[in-house]
Amino acid sequence: MNRRTRVFLVVVIAALLAAGAAIAAALVLGSDEGKSGGREGAPPLVLDLGLRTDPEAAALRRAERLYADRKQSDAARIFARYDSPPAEIGSAFSDWPEGTISKLERLAAEHPRDARVLLHLGFARFWVGHDSEAIQAWRDAARVNPDSPSAGRADDVLHPNFPRGRPHFVPTFGAPASLSGLTAPRQVATLARRAGTRDVQAKLLYGLALQRLGHRLSAQKQYDAAVRLEPQNPEALVAAAVVRFEKARPSVAFSQLGPLTRRFPRAQSVRFHLGLMLLWLARAQPGSVEQGKAQLRQARALGPTTVLGREAKRLLDSLGVVRTP
Repeated sequence: MNRRTRVFLVVVIAALLAAGAAIAAALVLGSDEGKSGGREGAPPLVLDLGLRTDPEAAALRRAERLYADRKQSDAARIFARYDSPPAEIGSAFSDWPEGTISKLERLAAEHPRDARVLLHLGFARFWVGHDSEAIQAWRDAARVNPDSPSAGRADDVLHPNFPRGRPHFVPTFGAPASLSGLTAPRQVATLARRAGTRDVQAKLLYGLALQRLGHRLSAQKQYDAAVRLEPQNPEALVAAAVVRFEKARPSVAFSQLGPLTRRFPRAQSVRFHLGLMLLWLARAQPGSVEQGKAQLRQARALGPTTVLGREAKRLLDSLGVVRTP
């Protein structure tokens, strides 16, 4: 795989497979969001505007950065220019705590199926100590639009003993060279077009892009379609299993992925992803880290110089410098 064909792959999986101890620490220690205490200052603002490149999206991102830098007044002036739900969320948070919860409750009544609104209503309630009401808002966010990034974030705070996000499928192959140099929206549009054919790898790459964008159920459809095209393709089967990882019910994904070790004993992808999913259980299931490391070692042994072999080593090296349960 040459450098050009790897550009998109590197961009897509960089957040998951970052080098060094940071990823291992996140996997083992999990998220602190959702725990009591630590509510000084203002709650987090995560608008998740995806691939939008329109002028409003650019302005809202600028305001979001100002908010993160504690420049609420400057952020408020930008948010006030727009009347979309993300802008109204930003306006309510920029006025924190004056009227924030009442504004968000009104917005939630107007947009009852907007997971982003419900996620931030939960943040606001949590920050003032209304824990049970916050949990309900996050549950609602995860329920009303499970195929959204905000639903994923709500799931994160509802399960503080797990790392943020979910394990993602990592392909053994690169993206087409034609993606190099394209903007992110055009990359995804190109992948979507290619996925409309009977090309299994195209469906897997488009599914991965959707997964990274927080559209887990849409990704699952692509992976399942790949399995229907090639029922004996281990990578398609792995992707379809990994995308089903649920923090509330991790057994669903394991019940699909585990048997693949017997069906495809030499498939590096199976061992690598089984190890990755086991690491996600670091705080929830004692012993899972050692089990995960064993799977990653087997994955590396099947091909030390491949993409997955190198990433297995990177994870193993990172796990060696953090304390595991």
